[in-house]
This record gives sequence, structure tokens and C-alpha cells, in this order.
Amino acid sequence: MKLPLIIGFLTAALLSGCGLAETGATAVAEADAAAEQARQGKALEEKVQRDIDAAQQAQADAIKRAEEAAQ
Repeated sequence: MKLPLIIGFLTAALLSGCGLAETGATAVAEADAAAEQARQGKALEEKVQRDIDAAQQAQADAIKRAEEAAQ
């Protein structure tokens, strides 16, 4: 009588272990995806900042040229 109980317990433990491993793998995959999104977001933020800086510099240059031309 004890053998079927032990086999049932071991089977349940093995099956739940598989679920835990799968859950862990899913969590790792989601963390990797989130990290990649963060990297892409940071890269986009840096690009936008460079574009803003370039636009501001172009505007400053245009103002300087206009002031020089007006003199």
C-alpha cells in the first residue's frame, strides 16, 4: 500500500518540478525581453537627444548668419 502512495507523490513532485522549470525559463525570457526593450529605449532616447542638439545648433548657426548678414 505504501508503494503506490510513494509513486504518486514522486510523480506529482516531478510534474510540479517541470512546471517550475518552465516558469523559471519563462521568467528569464521575459527578463531578457525587458532588458532588450530598455536598451532600445535608451538608444532611442540618445538619438532623440542628439537630433534635438543638432536642431538647436542649426538654429543657433542660422541666427548667427542672419545677424552677420544684417550688419
